[in-house]
Amino acid sequence: MPEQSERVKKADEKYCHECGEIIRAKAEICPRCGVRQPFMGTSGLNLPDNFMAQGQPRSRIVAGVLAAVGGGIGLHKFYLGKPGWGIIYILLIWTGIPVILGLIEGIYYLTMDDQSFQRRYAGPAWNSKPTDYNATPRT
Repeated sequence: MPEQSERVKKADEKYCHECGEIIRAKAEICPRCGVRQPFMGTSGLNLPDNFMAQGQPRSRIVAGVLAAVGGGIGLHKFYLGKPGWGIIYILLIWTGIPVILGLIEGIYYLTMDDQSFQRRYAGPAWNSKPTDYNATPRT
């Protein structure tokens, strides 16, 4: 069985929002970590499935450019599904610190390989927990 880092996500798959494992797109619970996946369908609402792009790939280039150009107001944080950090960047813009951090993060995103970027940043909107993708799966 290939390592997770060697496996490519297919169109009918997504990343678990907790452990980063590639799972079926309609899975309600991750088979690796056992965590329930949020917003997994319309649930009676008249909304399209996965309307918040959870588990969908995000562009490393877009994130890098947003960080470099709009990092001072946290545009890249909103794009990556971390609105809390985006608001903090907006509140601290007067210090100049978010501008410097945005440039550093932009360079970081642009120098990451695509697979690492997707494993870290593809996932649900509003996921702010750091994730250890090297953890051993539950048995």
